[in-house]
Amino acid sequence: MADKGTEVHEELDYHKYKKKEEMKRQVITFALMIVFTIIAFGMVVSGLDKLFIIPIILVLAAVQVGFQLYYFMHMSHKGHEMPALMLYGGVFIAFLTVLTMLVLIWW
Repeated sequence: MADKGTEVHEELDYHKYKKKEEMKRQVITFALMIVFTIIAFGMVVSGLDKLFIIPIILVLAAVQVGFQLYYFMHMSHKGHEMPALMLYGGVFIAFLTVLTMLVLIWW
């Protein structure tokens, strides 16, 4: 049978390891978001065609929003299912509203 002090020490080591892994993911995500921002600025400064630049910038922005939600707002953790459902539901409703307005205007 394991000593109670050993169990506590192992549990603390496990939590320390998990926190270290989470911090590593956050740093990598932050670096990727900086790279995406530099790419977006570089494309705008380069003077490329707007029809080429705008969709790419929108995709990069969507990826950054995903990174923000999952890594910095901790939506990937257990217990955040209901806030995630509400957030995704709101995004879906906003998308449908914008799509409806665009169809009504251009129809």
